Amino acid sequence: MQEKVSSGFKQTEIGMIPEDWDLLPAEEICELVVDCKNRTPPVVEGGEYAVARTPNVKNGVFVYDDLRFTDAASFETWTARAVPKFGDVLITREAPLGEVCLVPKGLKLCLGQRMMMYRPDPRKTVSDYLLCALLSEQVQKNLRVKIGGSTVGHAKVDDIRFLKVPVPPTLAEQRAIAEALSDADARIAALETLIAKKRDLKQAAMQQLLTGKSRLPGFSGGWGVKRLGEIASISKGVQMHSSQLREGGAVPHYNGGTTPSGYTDLPNTPAETVAISEGGNSCGFVHFISTPFWCGGHCYALRPIGVGKKWLYFELKLRQADIMGLRVGSGLPNVQKSSLANLEVQHPNDTEEQAAIAEILSDMDAELAALDAEAEKARTIKQGMMQNLLTGKVRLV
Repeated sequence: MQEKVSSGFKQTEIGMIPEDWDLLPAEEICELVVDCKNRTPPVVEGGEYAVARTPNVKNGVFVYDDLRFTDAASFETWTARAVPKFGDVLITREAPLGEVCLVPKGLKLCLGQRMMMYRPDPRKTVSDYLLCALLSEQVQKNLRVKIGGSTVGHAKVDDIRFLKVPVPPTLAEQRAIAEALSDADARIAALETLIAKKRDLKQAAMQQLLTGKSRLPGFSGGWGVKRLGEIASISKGVQMHSSQLREGGAVPHYNGGTTPSGYTDLPNTPAETVAISEGGNSCGFVHFISTPFWCGGHCYALRPIGVGKKWLYFELKLRQADIMGLRVGSGLPNVQKSSLANLEVQHPNDTEEQAAIAEILSDMDAELAALDAEAEKARTIKQGMMQNLLTGKVRLV
C-alpha cells in the first residue's frame, strides 16, 4: 500500500490532524461506554468467569498473569450493564490510568473496580484502530491533562466517556492504520519470543558447561573446588560523594546498583573487571564491566588469580542466587567480603577449557545483545509509525 504525506491540517485539542479527520468523543463512535461497579467481584476458587482488573491491562495487551475468577452469580451481577465480548476495548481509570486492551477471544469476563469498557460502533470505527488511537501519545497526554497531568491520577467516568479520539474519514483508512501497526507489533513480538528462547538456551548452556555436566570436545581434565578468595582478590571500592559526579563524564561510576550511579572523569578500576554490588537493594548483583570505571564504596572489584576473567564472570553469574543469599541486614542489606571469599566455586583445572566455555557463552551474549538492539529498533520504528499514522502525517489510503 503506497504511503503519501498528508497536507491540509487543522488544530485540535490533541494537536494537528488532517482537515478531513474528526476529533470525536469516544461516546460518539461507540455503541456502549460501560463503567464497572464500585467494587471488584468476589474471587471464587475454581470460578469460570474471569475478572478484568487493572493489572490485567498493560501496553495494549491483556495480561493473564494473576488472572482471578468469580462465580456465575457474581458474573451475572457484574455484567448487568453489558457482557464484554471480543472486540470491546477495556480501559483503566486509575492505578495506572489509561491502559487499554481488547477483550480476549474466548474469555468470559466481567469488569473489576476502576475498569471501563468501550464497545465500538462498527459503522463508525474499527476496534483495532480505536485501540491504537487510545494508545497514541496525543490521546494519552490529553487524558492526563484532564485529570491533572499524572498517570497515577484518577479519571472520572465522564473523562473516559468523552475522551477525544482522532477519527479518519473511512473505515478502510482506519483498518489500514491498524494493520500496519499490527504488523509492527508482530515483528516486535517475534523478536521478543526469539530473545526469550535464546535466553533459556544460554541458561541451559551455563548449567551444563559451568558445572561439568557437559564437556566440550577435546577436554577431559579434572575439575576442582576452591573458595572464591583463592581464585580472585576481592577489593572494595572508594566512596565518591555525589557532588564529585558530573553529567558528561566519560567514566561510569558504579556504587552498588545494576547501572551506573553517575559519571566522573577518571577511573580507579580497569576495563573487563568482574564486579559485585556490596550494598543496597541490588547487593550481590554480578557485573562484567567492559570499560574502565570508578568502583564506589558499595561495590567490590574482583581480580582473577589463575582463572579467566570471563569464565569467572559466567561462573559467578550462574551462582547469582547463592550470592544474593549471602545478604545480611534488613534496612540496608549488604554482602560481607568474608562471605564472598568463602563461597565455594567449582572450576575446570585446565585454563583452556575455561576459555573455551567463556567463548561459547560470550558468543551467546553477543547474539542476545544484537537481538535486543534489533527489538529496540523495532519498538522505535513502531513509535514513529504511531506518531505519523495516528496524526495523519502519513496517509495509507
